[in-house]
Amino acid sequence: MIFSAMTDPVRLANGVEIPCIGYGTWQTPTGGMTRDCVKAAIAAGYRHIDTAFIYGNEDEVGDGVRAAGIDRHDLFITSKHWVTERGYKKTAAAIDVSLKNLGMDYLDLYLIHWPCVAKVDPAWEEINADTWRAFEDAYKAGKLRAIGVSNFQEKHLRSLMANADVSPMVDQIEFHPGHAPMDTVRFVQANDMVAEAWSPLGSGAVLNDPGLAALAAKYGKSVAQLCVRFALQNGVVPLPKSTDPARMRSNAEVFDFEISPADMETLLQTPTLGFSGYLPEDAPADALAGN
Repeated sequence: MIFSAMTDPVRLANGVEIPCIGYGTWQTPTGGMTRDCVKAAIAAGYRHIDTAFIYGNEDEVGDGVRAAGIDRHDLFITSKHWVTERGYKKTAAAIDVSLKNLGMDYLDLYLIHWPCVAKVDPAWEEINADTWRAFEDAYKAGKLRAIGVSNFQEKHLRSLMANADVSPMVDQIEFHPGHAPMDTVRFVQANDMVAEAWSPLGSGAVLNDPGLAALAAKYGKSVAQLCVRFALQNGVVPLPKSTDPARMRSNAEVFDFEISPADMETLLQTPTLGFSGYLPEDAPADALAGN
């Protein structure tokens, strides 16, 4: 994929278009900060905003969108379903809660935040399928323009796809130099899904790495810009986060250079760095009570 601006579209399987760079809001402080950051991100040119119920900031994301003064239809808003709301009835209700929190009558994309796995419940496949049926019904009802998953690996995707009427359109995974699970990315892309990158800057941990700094300097760029470009050149939609408006703009200034194939391979081979430690089969402790 060749892009020239952060609003350039990536087409999902159902024809819905998603801007190629998004603005992430994970761990952004509330109390007005998330609202101000979303407003600033939109002012900086972002049209793709990512949140989740568990972030506790859906209301401020909605406030920031309205404060920005941009037509809602010109924005792409994503939220995510949390593990405590699995199953058809709870999921259907959770979708309405997120819409109410955001003050919106539809979402452009809604994701299962984490798959249910065997150590949580032996009936994990049925639970995921039951949750997904509520996604499908909300999608068919027009509440969700597109539906997908987050933190799913091939095993979980295969199971869900086998039980779905509407296949997932997106898989949002942790992806950055130091943790670039290309096996999952390749499976996702081979099955007509779009891969997104949460924490494309390795939660900031990669930014001070000397090797990455040297490689970024070769291109006259920051490490953050290198990481965002790295995701894009792998066909992955990055969701960089910053609370600083200048860095918000800088993070998207990645269309005037191209990382060479050799350097891309170097980045892919970066030793583990900035990895959250979260994988579906070893989910965060608070996810395990999510039946």
